[in-house]
Amino acid sequence: MSRVARKERTRRAILDAALDLSSESTMAALSLRQVAKEVGIVPTAFYRHFDSVEALGVALVDESFASLRTMLRDIRRGDPALADVVDRSITILVEHVHQQRAHFSFIARERAAGPPAVRRAIRDQIGLFEHELALDLARLPGTDVWSARDLAILSDLIVTAMVATAEAILAVAGDPDAERELVERARVQLRMVLVGALSWRSSQA
Repeated sequence: MSRVARKERTRRAILDAALDLSSESTMAALSLRQVAKEVGIVPTAFYRHFDSVEALGVALVDESFASLRTMLRDIRRGDPALADVVDRSITILVEHVHQQRAHFSFIARERAAGPPAVRRAIRDQIGLFEHELALDLARLPGTDVWSARDLAILSDLIVTAMVATAEAILAVAGDPDAERELVERARVQLRMVLVGALSWRSSQA
């Protein structure tokens, strides 16, 4: 195995160990020595991959959001109806929460109780979701004459609802009936938002 491959394998092991260890508390309570011991490296070797435990947490945030952003961006390509964007986005979100439960649990914990840099990284990623969605919404029929402010408000409503839905799915783990109910509730909630949105007349302010 090459040196680069060994380094990448160790980095991967550090990320996985931090994800596992933080599930018992938060990144704020996690020590560099704990992670190093879990991986089987000396503490000084940790710094070959990350500057600090907070930097490690930020890397986990980036990793947690990366694939979801790509999948949701793909949904919005082409010329889909606004209702289709919402329905398909909810479907993708539910699938992704199941496939990446550890990452979503990490985000849910750290969003409220993580180190400042990690909380800031989560806010930035959610903000990036909102910005990208607002740009895509501007290309959909009926929103082309909206003001940037109104597009941002609608984007914020949709993303906030999706974040709440993801956290709710985690909270009802193991109860498929409760999950089906909350997912359907999320769909109806967003459709109701869209009923108002599609009849909205932006002030262009």
